[in-house]
Amino acid sequence: MTGLQKLFAPIDMTAGTPGKQIVAFAVPMLIGNIAQQLYNTVDSIIVGRYVGDNALAAVGSAAPILNLLLVLFVGISVGAGIMVSQYFGAKEREALSGTIGSCVTLTAISSLIIMIVGPLLSRPLLELLGTPESILGWCESYLNIIFIGIVGLSYYNILSGVLRGLGDSVSALVYLLISTVINIVLDIVFVANFQMGVAGVALATAIAQAISAVLCFVKLMRMSDIFDFKKEYLKLHKKYALMTIRLGLPSGLTQAIFSMAMIVVQSLTNSFGELFIAANVIVMRVDGFAMMPNFSFGTAMTTFAGQNVGAKEYKRVEQGAKQGTFIAMGVSASITVLILIFGKHLMGIFTETESLVDMSMRMMRILAVGYVAMAVTQSLSGVMRGAGDTMTPMWISLATTVAIRVPVAYGIAYLTRSEQYPNGRSECVFVSLLVSWMLGAFITFICYRWGKWKEKAIGGS
Repeated sequence: MTGLQKLFAPIDMTAGTPGKQIVAFAVPMLIGNIAQQLYNTVDSIIVGRYVGDNALAAVGSAAPILNLLLVLFVGISVGAGIMVSQYFGAKEREALSGTIGSCVTLTAISSLIIMIVGPLLSRPLLELLGTPESILGWCESYLNIIFIGIVGLSYYNILSGVLRGLGDSVSALVYLLISTVINIVLDIVFVANFQMGVAGVALATAIAQAISAVLCFVKLMRMSDIFDFKKEYLKLHKKYALMTIRLGLPSGLTQAIFSMAMIVVQSLTNSFGELFIAANVIVMRVDGFAMMPNFSFGTAMTTFAGQNVGAKEYKRVEQGAKQGTFIAMGVSASITVLILIFGKHLMGIFTETESLVDMSMRMMRILAVGYVAMAVTQSLSGVMRGAGDTMTPMWISLATTVAIRVPVAYGIAYLTRSEQYPNGRSECVFVSLLVSWMLGAFITFICYRWGKWKEKAIGGS
């Protein structure tokens, strides 16, 4: 096997130094997450620059609803990744083939549901949130185009999850980079040249993601040495489909809970006006980059734990958890420092409105310390998910987003109401997020140390 072939080959993470294996897997994931974030960031930059701050607010206001209706794919992707990594680690070819085939079919069914339901719910949900009339039409247009073209988005996320479960994070990265370049080019063509506004951004994203999904399909069809990607495996096999749903449902529900909490908080955000909505969008775009190491290491830990649990190497899982978490914390701290130093320049890319940049930077400083805490949460949650324990992270998310974040946000808003701030201080949105992150890290660490995740392996169920 040549060096290039090794680069694109699946990685067996049951051998070698755990920390090195996790980093080797996480680095392509991190680059891929940067590319993924570029989708949203470039959309925001181009819309903010060529259409205006209200259009920027519209793209951001649509995000919580989009995330809520994508929970089906989150569940399938997580369940598939866990099963693929464990079956790959256990060298069970038949089960691996059945799992991947069932996931392809489940994704087709889920995509059809979203294509029908999404456009019907978008406007009622936007109105329910009290979305300002000035951006309502743009929000609806953006969401409807994304929902109608959901197939590309869904299949890329599911199939790249399968590739990562097999230990191949490089192929998923390359395909994402290709689609990111296409997305940027199409953004410029549709928005800057054709004056399509927010609709052009959505159309560019849908087309680019469809291309990345096709590339993932082609890659998987060429991996016949590891599993069989044949027509008979595309039938919805009850065992694998139910197990995918069972493992993925808690993560899907976690995403749903998080999105619903975001929607509730978005209603509070909307009450502070268009300027704060736009500031929130900018902060969340920069936040996406700050969070990337955490998500990357979390996914790497899931694959690492899954393969080693499948191989019954529990001591190795614990070694990887310790090494991976410390590395993730160091990387997250470094990136957070850079964002605090250069954050104002980053935010100035989105808009020329000085007050908007200053407001965004003020909110970013509130969140700063929370990113290292999220490194702990994501890494140890990744270990638990990889072992098959997807319920514990779900309950932690439920506690931190519903029982902590939402009450804290509205509580601070209520307590800080005044003649100058009739709806309370807008900082409540970000202070509540920081509090939920810090407590989430503490609870996750306690649950990991408790060790119930060791009992959840597929082979032992």
